[in-house]
Amino acid sequence: MQQDSTKIPFWRDIRVLKVLFQVIFIIGIILLALFFYMNMLNGLERQGIELSLDFLMSEAGFELSEGIDFDSSDTNLKAFWVGVVNTLRVSIIGIFCATIVGFLFGIARLSSNWLISKTAAVYVEIFRNTPLVLQILFWYPLILTLPKVRESINFFDSIFINRRGVYLPSAVPADGFNTWRWYLLSGIIIAIIVVLGLAAYRYFFQDRELHETDRPSFVSNIILGAKWVAAPIFLTAAIVGWFLTPEVSFVLSKPELQGFNFVGGINFSPEFTAMLIGLTVYTSAFIAEVVRAGIQSVVKGQREAARSVGLKESQVLRLVVIPQAIPVIVPPLTSQYLNLAKNSSLGTFIAYTDLYAIAEIINGKTDQSVPIFAIIMASYLILSLTTSAFMNWYNRRITRFGSSS
Repeated sequence: MQQDSTKIPFWRDIRVLKVLFQVIFIIGIILLALFFYMNMLNGLERQGIELSLDFLMSEAGFELSEGIDFDSSDTNLKAFWVGVVNTLRVSIIGIFCATIVGFLFGIARLSSNWLISKTAAVYVEIFRNTPLVLQILFWYPLILTLPKVRESINFFDSIFINRRGVYLPSAVPADGFNTWRWYLLSGIIIAIIVVLGLAAYRYFFQDRELHETDRPSFVSNIILGAKWVAAPIFLTAAIVGWFLTPEVSFVLSKPELQGFNFVGGINFSPEFTAMLIGLTVYTSAFIAEVVRAGIQSVVKGQREAARSVGLKESQVLRLVVIPQAIPVIVPPLTSQYLNLAKNSSLGTFIAYTDLYAIAEIINGKTDQSVPIFAIIMASYLILSLTTSAFMNWYNRRITRFGSSS
């Protein structure tokens, strides 16, 4: 048998070279990382610093007044957790508030009313083009100039605003909560069983006639059941359990002035309030522009067709324009959410004890800057990836829904 003389040698085969170059590149990256790692270890050794995570279980030795309960005798690990909770709290509430304010001003910018549109434009241009740090440093002393505790701004004897922050009513678990939560647990278990049963029935029996490419997956059937079955079952169990529980499950705790401060309810400190206002105002200005661009991307013929069937302008916006603009809005909106979460680290300028501020305190006590900042980076990375994953899932869902309709 004659050998094929046209066969390409492996060192000239483009398929082999592609794989070879990728392997070489990965090996180079690993060697470069090892070089920097060993260089870092040598530098720390010359300074007499040992790289270790033992400091996490050491006693913190400092107090934290913001967030969950924390004592100076607690560990540094719990102090990190306090920082994570504080970062999540200001980020989640800030995202919620910035989304609402941003949508309102984004829609207002397209208003036919001259005063409304110009007011929204001034809001956007001022807060979008001013550094966030300056805005936070502006709001914080402004809050500290509010009335004293005994002269608090009072709303309905339930909401109080003063230089120590904002005091709001809160729901506190009562004697019946332990009984009621068993109804909630039973509702969750029943909902899971019913959803899995319906998904299996649809997948193996109802959808058997469909072609394999058109047949919904088992996971798709679970998601569909969770949407239309699980929620009603859980809500039913929660409502029934609420009425069958003999004791009250929750009581409303209102702030009450006792001595020199308020007791009860929930308190947002001046630092948290300034951070929340700064993040909300700054990010909402960018979100307003994202919303405006998304609404303007909808074809004008859609609005004209909606008006021709007798819909009011508010109905055209709510039923026709915004649903079509959402797929355009979501990707840049995700970036704004990520920026807000990362910008929460600026709270260190006003002594807001978020993750970064607490890490700085621990670093000053332990000199373990490398593992400490690695923990900070990992925490923000997990927060950002989680936010991106949720928004990407939501974007795929609404895009699929829009294409199928």
